[in-house]
Amino acid sequence: MWSADVELQRDAGDEKILSAYGREIKRLSDEAGYNSIDVFRIAPDNPNRVAFRQKFLAEHTHDEDEVRFFVEGSAAFYLHIGDKVYRVVCTRGDLLSVPAGTPHWFDMGSEPSFTAIRLFVSPEGWVAKFTGSAIAETLPLFESGAASPAVAQA
Repeated sequence: MWSADVELQRDAGDEKILSAYGREIKRLSDEAGYNSIDVFRIAPDNPNRVAFRQKFLAEHTHDEDEVRFFVEGSAAFYLHIGDKVYRVVCTRGDLLSVPAGTPHWFDMGSEPSFTAIRLFVSPEGWVAKFTGSAIAETLPLFESGAASPAVAQA
C-alpha cells in the first residue's frame, strides 16, 4: 500500500523523491516488472506547461499499463471505455494504473501543480499510440478544484 506520508521540501530533486518512496517502488517493481521509473513534476510557472498539457490531452493508448503515484497536487485521467468516458481525479497519495490498450488522456489543468512518480516496464518510458479521436475536445477540461461530471457519454 502506498501513502504520501513523506513531507518533501518544495525544491526536492527527483532522486530525493524516488529515495523517499524507494520501498514502495521496489515492491511494486518486483511485483510487476517495472524497469524504468521517473518523476514528472510541473508547476504553474513552468514555461512549457501549455505544450505539456496539449501533448497529453490527445486520446492515446499504451502497450503497457500506465502507472502513476501522486506525491502531491492533482490532475485528471479520462478513461474512454465503451461509449462512456470516466474522469478520475488523482490527488496526493493516489496510485493509478490505466490498463494497457485503454484509450485515455491526461489533463493537468491550466495552472498545473503536481508531482507524480511514473513506472514503466519498457525502458523507453512513456510511448503513446494516438488514436486520432477528437473526443477529448468535446468534454470539459480539468481545472484543479472545479467540480464536473465523473462520467460522460462518448
